[in-house]
Amino acid sequence: MATWRKVTLLLALPFLFGRTAFATVFTLQNFCGYTVWPGVLSGNGAAVLGDGGFSLPPGASLQLTAPPGWSGRFWARTGCNFDESGNGKCATGDCGGLNCAGGGAPPVTLVEFTIGTNDNDNNKDFYDVSLVDGYNVGMGVRPSGGTGDCQYAGCLTDLNGSCPAELQVTDTGNNVVACKSACAAFNTPEFCCTGDHSTPQTCSPTQYSEMFKSACPTAYSYAYDDASSTCTCTGSDYLITFCPTTGS
Repeated sequence: MATWRKVTLLLALPFLFGRTAFATVFTLQNFCGYTVWPGVLSGNGAAVLGDGGFSLPPGASLQLTAPPGWSGRFWARTGCNFDESGNGKCATGDCGGLNCAGGGAPPVTLVEFTIGTNDNDNNKDFYDVSLVDGYNVGMGVRPSGGTGDCQYAGCLTDLNGSCPAELQVTDTGNNVVACKSACAAFNTPEFCCTGDHSTPQTCSPTQYSEMFKSACPTAYSYAYDDASSTCTCTGSDYLITFCPTTGS
């Protein structure tokens, strides 16, 4: 009986003390009507997930597992053509090849994560959906199985359809494929939060960031949009959706 109780206690330890023995599972799902090529960039020397990039056809999903303390970002690439060696380019979000070694070229929608280390002082995950580098594809993040605030974050609106002419990126057929940030379009301190506008007190929302925020209230619209855009959760897995809808 004593041996049975000891084994039972050992099996229960991970559940008693949280996600100590477990990694975080990201499920990437494509709800777009076209193929996207997710890009993945790991930060701070963290493990590279999904070889840095891969193809995800319409309706497909793929799971990636990240260790405690992982940080990085996900984004969608569109209009890609790669050869058998993974060489090629994308119309939006390009990173120089199928397997990204760097970030996606703006304008691009980003999902950003810093996963907790599972110790008592740093067990929260931080995540957001960012339009600071512009927009190319709608994205959403839904936590699963965690504790805390664990809010949904995302951009459900197709901003390409309402993008002002001065921010539009078009393809050879004059179709809008992405929407620049005002910083990328105009490169001035008030839009980029640089120089004399490099603090939260001196860099205020602009007509362009307010347009993004109105369309996507839970996404970052400019550099200092932290209060309504940074989400936290503890011990969660995450569903990352491309082209989310209110029903997904």
